[in-house]
Amino acid sequence: MNQIPAWLLRKTAVIEPFEGNSSKGPVYGDPVEVRCFFLEQTRVVVGPDGESVTSSTTVYTRLDVECPAKSRVTLPTGRRSTVIQAVPQDSGGLPTPDHLEIQLV
Repeated sequence: MNQIPAWLLRKTAVIEPFEGNSSKGPVYGDPVEVRCFFLEQTRVVVGPDGESVTSSTTVYTRLDVECPAKSRVTLPTGRRSTVIQAVPQDSGGLPTPDHLEIQLV
């Protein structure tokens, strides 16, 4: 597996993994700091339910990071956002970096 190079992961984001809902609202796991880089650009993505959603930011990190849909992410800028979906980009042995693409609202 060709992991994304560490020298690209110059920023730190905090992920609070979504664990489900309770009678009081969403439940999140313990915050985890992950090394990443991110692009703040608006684009339309297809969410896990098949509907088109506008994403304002995409975070790129290691493929082994756990980040289910609806997780909370705090970006290095301090802005907190919600995960639309996290898409693994596995090269299948090709000479391109494997990474996780996290699309945020």
